[in-house]
Amino acid sequence: MEHAVRYAKFVNQRTDYLAPQPPLPYPSPMPKQIRLNAFDMNCIGHQSPGLWTHPRDRADTYNTLEYWTDLAKTLERGLFDAIFLADVLGIYDVYKGGPETALEQAVQVPVNDPLMVIPAMAYVTQNLGFGVTCALSYEHPYPFARRMSTLDHLTKGRIGWNIVTGYLESAARGFGQSAQKGHDDRYAVAEDYMQAVYKLWEASWEDGAVLRDKAGHRFADASKIHRVNHQGPHFQVDAIHLCEPSPQRTPVLYQAGASTRGRQFAADHAECVFINGPSQKVVRDIATDIRARAVKSGRDANDTKIFTLMTVITGPTHEAAQAKYNEYLDHVSEDGALALMSGWTGVDFSQLPPDEPLKFSERNAMVSALESFTTADPGRSWTPRQIARHAAIGGRGPVTVGSYQQVADRFQEWMDNADVDGFNLAYAVTPETFEDIVDGVIPELQKRGVYKTEYAPGTLRAKLTGRDRLPASHPAARVRR
Repeated sequence: MEHAVRYAKFVNQRTDYLAPQPPLPYPSPMPKQIRLNAFDMNCIGHQSPGLWTHPRDRADTYNTLEYWTDLAKTLERGLFDAIFLADVLGIYDVYKGGPETALEQAVQVPVNDPLMVIPAMAYVTQNLGFGVTCALSYEHPYPFARRMSTLDHLTKGRIGWNIVTGYLESAARGFGQSAQKGHDDRYAVAEDYMQAVYKLWEASWEDGAVLRDKAGHRFADASKIHRVNHQGPHFQVDAIHLCEPSPQRTPVLYQAGASTRGRQFAADHAECVFINGPSQKVVRDIATDIRARAVKSGRDANDTKIFTLMTVITGPTHEAAQAKYNEYLDHVSEDGALALMSGWTGVDFSQLPPDEPLKFSERNAMVSALESFTTADPGRSWTPRQIARHAAIGGRGPVTVGSYQQVADRFQEWMDNADVDGFNLAYAVTPETFEDIVDGVIPELQKRGVYKTEYAPGTLRAKLTGRDRLPASHPAARVRR
């Protein structure tokens, strides 16, 4: 019980920011329907370092198809919108100046390719969506566009792409580069990348180009298939897209950057935005800013669905949930948590005084990760010791511990106060965390009328927005023929 005793006071301090907030600029009819994604990664230790050692945790079977197919069936039973698969290229080697902590504690390493498990999960489900993280910094748009179109075909239109630019120097070195590009320069590359893939997905094959005319021996009308000629500052493409149009053509576009530059990119391109923050104030400020930027970019504020990270530990009663939380604390790794935070922020926390407040300084990593614990909430300061305890379960996001009814209350509070559309739910122990939510929390949400009782028909985009294709206000529509 050493960890539980050490955390006794801290548990009571880990509360969300609940001060009164001004009215939202984009009110939605209430009660607002809550959307849920399951947040996972093709690795052992995802957001809760050390908890893979818990006797009920199955994370160390991540390299089997059974782990993923069983999880997919559980999530579909709970009517989750999607499983959101994180990924990282490179190893967390900032903390203590090397990779030893990450390797010893299984901090997002080993990590397998997330795309490989999607077809198996799609085969055992009918409606669950799949948001997959793929960094655009190290792959040319031409083969990547084919890979995503293939997945959209195989899933019958249930694929989404989480657009990331990378943040680890170790990834750049792995690809033969001396260092990664600067933070804002990576987004300039991303803008060019998006224009290239939009042209491949939307402009190469016209609607009606595919005939499948067996009697006439004509699969396609060649006059309706066009060569893409993209000559951008970073990428050049002179080719016909290798795939026939998939159900969605362009996959549902997720984005997970919350820096100032990342927010603008999200406002311009993203349909679903994943943001992190330790409090409702931090998340609300980011969400409201993204929606306002989307309007300035000519898009509807409500066209962008915003999800925030949360970890839920629940049971039939508050006492049962608290006992489970205390049990989990015996398995956490604070060193592993600081290895994660050091990688995300670019700051080696082992070199900082453990009880002095952290200050913001520019780093060429995940800028928003550092902002959320410094400048984003001036009313609260964080020391490295507090950050280690905060991140030990759930990473950068809040942890909600309580009964099914209390968790449902918490979801609704966040929906009302933080200007979000739903949650990316990380696990503490897998699959136990997700099973508890599906069997306990979701029936409570349904009883309150704030969660769906059946899936909407169609593709992932249709389920989220009511349409299969991106709207005319989206930049991808500008390249269509």
